[in-house]
This record gives sequence, C-alpha cells and structure tokens, in this order.
Amino acid sequence: MADFVPPDFDVPLGLQTPEFVLEPLGPEHNELDYAAWTSSMDHIAATPGWQDSRWPREMTLDENRADLERHARDFAARSGFTSTVIGPSDRRDRLRLHLSRPDGVHDAVAASWVCATHAGRDAALRAVVFPLACRRVAIRADLLRRAGAAARPPEADATAV
Repeated sequence: MADFVPPDFDVPLGLQTPEFVLEPLGPEHNELDYAAWTSSMDHIAATPGWQDSRWPREMTLDENRADLERHARDFAARSGFTSTVIGPSDRRDRLRLHLSRPDGVHDAVAASWVCATHAGRDAALRAVVFPLACRRVAIRADLLRRAGAAARPPEADATAV
C-alpha cells in the first residue's frame, strides 16, 4: 500500500491565529475532549459526514483516553492526522479535524465536527483549518464540499507552527 503522505511531506504540527490554536490531538486533551464531544453528541451526529457514523457513542473517560492515544500513535506514524482546535486564551475545545487513510477511492478522507457551543463559527473555522491541513493531501471533494470548507490558502494572519 502506498504511503498516506509522501515521505518528504512536512506534517504541520499546528496553526495559531488570533481566534484559535490547532494542535495534534493526544491524551493530554482527554478531559477537554471528553467534555466537548459528550456535550455535543446530537450536534455532531447531525454534522455532514457523521450521520452514518458509529460515533459519537457513550464512552468512559478511560475509553476516551485510549482513543486519544490511538490518534496520537496514528499521527506519529503518519497514518492519520487528528487535530483539535482550541481557544488561544480559554483553551476551550472548539473543533476536531480528522484526516485518515485512503478508502480505496480517494487519496484521503477528511471529516470534522465543531462543538455545539461554537456551531455559529463552524464555517469560519473550517475555512482556515481545512486548507492548511489539506495543503498537500488530496481530500475527498464531496465531503469537503458538504463540510462547507472553501479550498483556499490559510488566512494571512494564520501562522503554521
């Protein structure tokens, strides 16, 4: 099987803007992540791309930590990239972005969800986050369109870190 990303692909480890910080999701985000998605389950389930998913589902905090450890292993192995978008000052969780292995048809599959508390910022967050994350990975166009993200360069005030 071909590599998910080219060997010379410089995986972005983050993005910082005045409005949010994007960073790889890991077990250090467990409590924040758990609170974000468990309070937004109905909203996530109604988000384009998630209607037919088996997630979100009830999980314990320990099960969530194991899931975040898996995401961190995938990121380190360059086999999948899951990032969190948090507020720069309040460190509150806002959005999750998943880039995963090919499904046999596309080069990559992208999915994201935003916390119900930030539903009004969904399109704006995705408009900045998706282009950075998808810069050199071909994303499944139908899902990207349904997510409402425009394929354009990151905003001028966004800094990759």
